Amino acid sequence: MYRHFGEVDAAAASPLYERVAVALSESDEALRAIEAAPARKRHPTVILAALHDLALAGRAPALAAAYAAVDGDAAADAAIDTLLRMTNSVVAIAVRRKTRPNETGRYAVLYPAIAEAARRVGAKAVGLIDVGCSAGLNLHVDRVGITYSNGQSLGDPASPVQLSSSVVGDRPIPTRALPEVVARVGIDLDPVDVTDADDARWLRACLWPDQPERIARLEAEMALAATAPPLLLQGDAIELMPDAFARVPADALPVVTTTWALSRFPLESRLRFLHRLDEAAAGRAVAWVSVEGVGVAPTIPTLGDRRASGHSIIGLAVFDRSDLHAEAIGRCWSQGRLLAWLAD
Repeated sequence: MYRHFGEVDAAAASPLYERVAVALSESDEALRAIEAAPARKRHPTVILAALHDLALAGRAPALAAAYAAVDGDAAADAAIDTLLRMTNSVVAIAVRRKTRPNETGRYAVLYPAIAEAARRVGAKAVGLIDVGCSAGLNLHVDRVGITYSNGQSLGDPASPVQLSSSVVGDRPIPTRALPEVVARVGIDLDPVDVTDADDARWLRACLWPDQPERIARLEAEMALAATAPPLLLQGDAIELMPDAFARVPADALPVVTTTWALSRFPLESRLRFLHRLDEAAAGRAVAWVSVEGVGVAPTIPTLGDRRASGHSIIGLAVFDRSDLHAEAIGRCWSQGRLLAWLAD
């Protein structure tokens, strides 16, 4: 597993982690140390993030220095040494935490989809509810700047958080602005508070040390989120949905977002999630923007696409009392870095 991760998964994106992972795969002592972790916590992304966390915390200075110098050989030696000396600490971090990819391409998908939901309802203000929110970074979608490959742009051009996305196909992205966001609520079994030093360090640890652009973007995102921290609700999303809806003012449109979150739910739970949205719509309109694998989001058409086809469907469902209108408004690839808009 470690050799495959290094030679296949990390090879193109992180030469540093390629070298470290292969070195771990060749060390019997290191592999025995990794086996001290529960089976579900032995994956390279988890163990490498735990080692990175120790380096960032100042507890593994040799590893931190090797990462800072982007020295693959020194990092490999230091990673093995740290793992053998601090096995208990590595395992404790791996068990307590779950990896956070923090991909920010989803802003480019969410912004036009949320704006489209508001347009259809005629909403002048929205309240965002992000299910599976992690650190709640998606909840600041209105505060970032987005540039598309066809020359279009959305959001705030002066924002410290800027990203780009490639448009696939000839249909342009709608350029209407998001209305005022009056509530930001995240729901997660284990939410991450960017204002907490340990949580913020863990987010950094989940990034690969030799990817400075991603690191700089995360720092900018966390700084932006810290200026207006969202409300984070910890627990089961289905049970907490009524509480989340109650946090959105009555004159605002609640927009629930799920980005690659529902695949972790069994079908029965996904249907219960849908029922919660329908219940909330008894007194006012509710919108749901989904970015999920083909066939994962209930009621969202699959456009005839095959499951596990490598792309995701961008869905928009509007619940208005007894009426439900659901459609697929786009496709996206690579966590939102490529986007095809389909809606009129």
